[in-house]
Amino acid sequence: MLERDELVWAIPKGRVLAQLLPLFERAGLDTAPLTVKSRKLIRRAAGCRFLLLKPDDVPTYVEYGAADVGVVGRDVLLEREYDLYMPVDLGIGCCRLAVAGLVDAAYPPPPGRTLRVATKYPNVARRFFASRGLPAEIIFVQGSVELAPLTGLSDVIVDIVETGETLRQNGLKVFEAVAEVTSVVVANRVGLKLKRARIAPFLNALRGAEGAAP
Repeated sequence: MLERDELVWAIPKGRVLAQLLPLFERAGLDTAPLTVKSRKLIRRAAGCRFLLLKPDDVPTYVEYGAADVGVVGRDVLLEREYDLYMPVDLGIGCCRLAVAGLVDAAYPPPPGRTLRVATKYPNVARRFFASRGLPAEIIFVQGSVELAPLTGLSDVIVDIVETGETLRQNGLKVFEAVAEVTSVVVANRVGLKLKRARIAPFLNALRGAEGAAP
């Protein structure tokens, strides 16, 4: 059972968690439960509960009130519409959404040709190519997106790029950036009003933490 006065955090499992822990510590949160090796998906600290989730699920839990606040990448927020308050950009998990394809591919395509685009971000891709005036057929794929141009499934991909090493090793390159991505704090609007006295000090501390943007 969740206690009424507990602050519930939705936390992404994976690489961002390691970058998040120092910021949480500077903000006065007890991060010890998050460093314990365990399969438990709910961890408890003094006055807080941490829900360990897949990154894509974080905003859903916050929007529907199962969590008061959460941490999520901007790529997830760009892909789907959520009614959430976004008070702090943490400046971690930095990467970018980009259009990429075979190094010798013609991009943009000749006039009149529809571009085939493989991506796990169909809404982002659709909006981006529409804004560029490029006809595009969007093909939804979830994993190993880099395979799509290698196998002829698509001309290009729209995907997260960090160092670009995976692209280089597979004979691909970035053609243009779609959006810069960092991790942000999101808050349930109703929960923020009801628990403002609890949430606000953490948000202010996170704004001042090293690596966090105001």
